[in-house]
Amino acid sequence: MHNYWPEFITVALVHFLAVASPGPDFAVMLRQALCQSRRNALLTAFGIGTGILIHVGYSLLGIGLIIQQSLVLFSILKVVGALYLTWIAIQCLRSKAGGIHVETANGGRQSGFAAYRLGFLTNTLNPKATLFFVSLFSVIISPGTPIAIQTAYGVYMAVATGLWFMAVAVFFTLPQIRKGFNRFGYWLDRLMGGVLLLLAGQLLFSTVSGDGGEALNPGQD
Repeated sequence: MHNYWPEFITVALVHFLAVASPGPDFAVMLRQALCQSRRNALLTAFGIGTGILIHVGYSLLGIGLIIQQSLVLFSILKVVGALYLTWIAIQCLRSKAGGIHVETANGGRQSGFAAYRLGFLTNTLNPKATLFFVSLFSVIISPGTPIAIQTAYGVYMAVATGLWFMAVAVFFTLPQIRKGFNRFGYWLDRLMGGVLLLLAGQLLFSTVSGDGGEALNPGQD
């Protein structure tokens, strides 16, 4: 096992740069933390973390390479991901002044399952995450690395991602932090909607232009 520590450290470093970079996951997580209960924000973070396991699974099975190398399949993935981000963005942009308030009760507007599903689908349907993990498992991780070790890498990344966004959830659900955002919660919703809409537009534009994306772009999350 000790022979794989250098490889693991490289994987962990690249993954950290990816998960800490702004992207759909962070935008959704920020809105959840500021506008939903801490419980729902944590469930969304958990959903993002478990979504990583999907990417790891098809990368280990080699399906990711098929998706990446098939223009049709990857284009479909990008369009579906863009449409999902657009749907979330529209929900944000439809918010009205005075209509944004923090949900502190467990039974708020959003159910626990909906909060989890939001995080899971946001990560799973992110085509940049597909490119990232396919590149990671084909470029950085040696083909000679045992499947058990590669699986352990994947589990680590899922857990690390979940913990990172849980930390984000805890920080932005602190009363003093929320208080600072209460005055412009409406504008925050609009801002998040605009960011997600731009990301969706970028995905659609790359599909139309035939750009395959960035192989190891750390902005996948």
